[in-house]
Amino acid sequence: MARNHHKPEEIVAKLRQVEVLVGQGKPVAEGVRAIGVTEATYYRWRAEYGGLKLDQVRRLKVLEQENGPDNEPEFVALAVKGWITGVGAKTAYIEPGSPWENGYVESFNGKLRDELLNMEVFNTLLEAKILIEQWRVHYNTVRPHSSLGYRPPAPEVIMLSTPMPPGRPGPTGSLPPSATMLH
Repeated sequence: MARNHHKPEEIVAKLRQVEVLVGQGKPVAEGVRAIGVTEATYYRWRAEYGGLKLDQVRRLKVLEQENGPDNEPEFVALAVKGWITGVGAKTAYIEPGSPWENGYVESFNGKLRDELLNMEVFNTLLEAKILIEQWRVHYNTVRPHSSLGYRPPAPEVIMLSTPMPPGRPGPTGSLPPSATMLH
């Protein structure tokens, strides 16, 4: 099946067309059929362009053209490659389009996308930083990982203190607590 590459302006118009049909009481599936795309494409478009008006899409396109291509990563890569060669080391090359050669990163990126990025709308940079940090802490301490037998990486533990004779202070001069909870 040939893929149509729709311009952003066309996508916004098609999204608006589905909105009108749904507003008239038609099911979303019927609206999607009317614009000639799959439901997956419709929802992807809606996530990307859903709140934009036609003039905003045009302005975004102009801004992208003004900024032009970003070559900074290529310059950094060339500098790092030169340094690696200079010290006599070799790089581990991962073929483009070969995510199986970098499975850990691909797995993490997929989980980040599925469990956080696809589920949240960040209204400010501060909100994004806070929510991403909360997810990171949850991912690294609480969330069960299949590679660990579906146990969390840093489970809560309760450390019982060494029993001391009653009424006898510890090394700091205070009475020890009966248990300490750690993350």
